Amino acid sequence: MVDNHHSDRTESKPLTTELEVLAPEATAGNTDLSSESTPNQQHETAQSEPVEHPVAVATEIEAAGGPEPDYDSADFAEALANFDREQAADAAAAQSLTTEEVIVTGTVVKITDKHVVVDIGLKSEGLIPLEQVLDINGTPKFQAGDQVEVVVEREESEGGYLVSYEKALRHKVWDKLEAAANEKTPVKGMVLSRVKGGLTVDIGIKAFLPGSQVEIRPVRNLDGYIGTEIEVRVIKLNKKRGNVVISRKELLEEEQNSKKSVTLATLEEGTILTGTVKNLTDYGAFVDLGGLDGLLHITDMSWGRLTHPRDLVNVGDEIQVKVLKFDKDKQRVSLGFKQLTPDPWLDATERYPIGAQVRGRVLSVTDYGAFVELEQGIEGLVHVSEMTWSKRMKHPSKLVKPGDEVDTIILSVNPNDRRISLGMKQLQENPWEQLEDKYPTGAVIEGRVRNLTDFGAFIEIEDGIDGLVHVSNLSWTKRIKHPSEVLKKGEKVKAVVLGVEPENRRLSLGVKQLQPDVWDTFFAQHRVGDVIKGKTLRTAQFGAFVEIAEGVEGLCHVSEAVDEHNVPVKLEVGDEHEFRIVKMNQEEKKVGLSIRAVGEEASRAEVESYKERDHKGSSSSSSSSSGTTLGDLINWKRSEFGE
Repeated sequence: MVDNHHSDRTESKPLTTELEVLAPEATAGNTDLSSESTPNQQHETAQSEPVEHPVAVATEIEAAGGPEPDYDSADFAEALANFDREQAADAAAAQSLTTEEVIVTGTVVKITDKHVVVDIGLKSEGLIPLEQVLDINGTPKFQAGDQVEVVVEREESEGGYLVSYEKALRHKVWDKLEAAANEKTPVKGMVLSRVKGGLTVDIGIKAFLPGSQVEIRPVRNLDGYIGTEIEVRVIKLNKKRGNVVISRKELLEEEQNSKKSVTLATLEEGTILTGTVKNLTDYGAFVDLGGLDGLLHITDMSWGRLTHPRDLVNVGDEIQVKVLKFDKDKQRVSLGFKQLTPDPWLDATERYPIGAQVRGRVLSVTDYGAFVELEQGIEGLVHVSEMTWSKRMKHPSKLVKPGDEVDTIILSVNPNDRRISLGMKQLQENPWEQLEDKYPTGAVIEGRVRNLTDFGAFIEIEDGIDGLVHVSNLSWTKRIKHPSEVLKKGEKVKAVVLGVEPENRRLSLGVKQLQPDVWDTFFAQHRVGDVIKGKTLRTAQFGAFVEIAEGVEGLCHVSEAVDEHNVPVKLEVGDEHEFRIVKMNQEEKKVGLSIRAVGEEASRAEVESYKERDHKGSSSSSSSSSGTTLGDLINWKRSEFGE
């Protein structure tokens, strides 16, 4: 019988059969030769051992009762020649497959952690890199026993052939991709993974989609496209390298331009359209009107206040908008959303009359007050001065916070400026209205010093009620430059109520009024012409200030500081002299003093004293007293002082 692979081989040569059994690696791919062997040869094959142990083989054959083969050198040489021819034929076949990149069909034998092992009809098996046959979930597409088409690439040094599943796919779909690229026909693909610079998309073979070609606008997060089916266009092919570059942006731009032409033909100011929110920014939202984007500014979104466009819309929302402005040359469109509803400020005066009590939600709190939303698009300001009757509140946040529901009173409405003034304290009892009855003028109160200023001290007499003690009402006698000379912050003091002004929320207090006015006492006890003793406190070019009673000062002008002989008397600080009161002004609390007047005329007390003594020491008639002269008085004074 003739061998299918080698016609010169006959079945009358048992040595050939036995050598093939002894060298199984040489005949693994020659199944025809094995199957056409005689039954006796097949039995000998099953009982034979490798060629390295010929004695053991012969022993086993003899034990089995078979005849001992007769080996000669000619048969052995022919067997080696056949083996070399088979090896050469197998290598040539593999080389042919490798060079021409012929697609061959193989059977999956098994799957390892790195390869898919495939029987491709050669003496060694083919190895497909595992990553070539993984689906989007990382699971192999094939199982043992499945048929798979591959291209043989090269023989591996470790054994086996490296084959490519991707190249086989590429060869099958390449013509279709070339046609799609030439005709600009879109193809569908599944996004498999993200790679450097873009995405990998399965369009029959793996193609590269650059990040710049995914959308019309730049995309920051490409991971969201993984696992989605998209339509793309083939823009670049390199068959030699097997590279395919695709674009989705081109298809989107063509679609956009097609819609844009339709939109531009019907677009005009005042038109109400339905669009899709494409993008959000801090200042508004971009809405796709159909191939043309329009800007919906945040100020045109709502009659009320929005902190961010996302408070009203989200990307992907379909909304109705009104075209406010349209520039055909620049193709810019300004949109409005709030313009679809009436302006709530148009009848705000009728709906919010002054004095009405309304409830609202606090939107924000500032240093000067709180903004309260009465309805969508209508908000008012509660000024910090209208929050409480107390003056102690440091910041509005101490009373309210965003989100609070509060009751307010309408104080004023200005639709033109879109402003409403609100009040909260008006809903509380005004403590100043009963203050005059509670603290009448002249009443003595006790409070704590809350604050000191250059002009006085504020004393809190109850929560929210402060009275002012002016610096001039701290002392009758002392010249107080700053209240801190008399009072300390936080200490308790008593004061007299001097006056109450509820409309101005003012309460005047005095501390010195707790003591009698020394000036009133002085003016009640002294008259012009009285001679009094005084001590010089301070001097000036025009005279000297003299203390004539505790807390009472008088002025001795320089022209009055002379003796009876008109000789100037030098007044030093601390010197004591006798002065005659020559002027008094109770309203202005002023007293004029003179040394000159003391020397020119004796006081009334001295004259009366001389007359009384002269009357007692003389038995003459009463007419003697009438003859008293100034010389008699001077002589008498000299005798008094022992001169």
